[in-house]
Amino acid sequence: MSVLRDPLTLAVPFFIAFVVLEAVSFAVFADDDLRGYERRDTITSVVSGMVALLFNTVARGVALLGYAVLYELTPLRLDPSSPWTWVGVLLGVDLLWYCYHRTAHRVRLVWAAHQAHHNSEYFNFSTAARQKWNPWFEMLFWVPLPLLGVPPWMVFTAFSITLVYQFLVHTERIGRLPAPVEFVFNTPSHHRVHHASDPEYLDRNYGGMLIVWDRLFGTYAEERQRPRYGLTTPPPTRHVAGLQYHEFAAIWRDVRAATTWRERLAHVFAPPGRTAPPVTTPAPGTGVAGSPRTMS
Repeated sequence: MSVLRDPLTLAVPFFIAFVVLEAVSFAVFADDDLRGYERRDTITSVVSGMVALLFNTVARGVALLGYAVLYELTPLRLDPSSPWTWVGVLLGVDLLWYCYHRTAHRVRLVWAAHQAHHNSEYFNFSTAARQKWNPWFEMLFWVPLPLLGVPPWMVFTAFSITLVYQFLVHTERIGRLPAPVEFVFNTPSHHRVHHASDPEYLDRNYGGMLIVWDRLFGTYAEERQRPRYGLTTPPPTRHVAGLQYHEFAAIWRDVRAATTWRERLAHVFAPPGRTAPPVTTPAPGTGVAGSPRTMS
């Protein structure tokens, strides 16, 4: 698939227009309840997105070769000229996105890459551009599709369509949509919950285009009050590269400081914020276990 024909690439001018229009709306119609835009944050998001496009182009090229090999190994073939094939592939891509997205929030190593999209304390169309520079985990989740007979170019086209859709849900300017839409589709209201750092909203609403996956698998939460955005622990830097890689550095420090292989593996694969297994030690002189040691 030509990069110039990729729906995501074709949509970039529209993304820019939406960012400008939304920023102007906050400048003209100020709303004290909404955070709007902040200059440095917006620049960070845009620069992150521009560099991410380069990394993703390389990653897609490598993945395309791998998918092509898998596609040749399977006797299955889906007809890309059939609209039903497109419906099925889009549903499959969206379900696999849900699986990847949930994994990215529950496995610290994958979260280290994904957290870059969440470390802004603002929520607007520019936040959608704050993409990760490490898309490799994501590419692994599409492996079933070429094995099922989906042409590799079709995998990326369908994924790009879902990303274009997801751009549109990164806004505070749109409130609740009609109930049938809110029930089936991912909406700005649902995605605001996903970007929130409030305890009641954590690890919720992973859906890409459809919110029905969250309803089916028990990860849905309704927006009940205005969320607080960003990470539960603010990142240690505001530098663009640091925002991308600080969690990888934190994992490395934790692994080096660990004293057992169980702890090392937990630092890498346990959920973020809960990376060390409980450790009990006898209280002095009593032989009674003390309080569990936890990690933040």
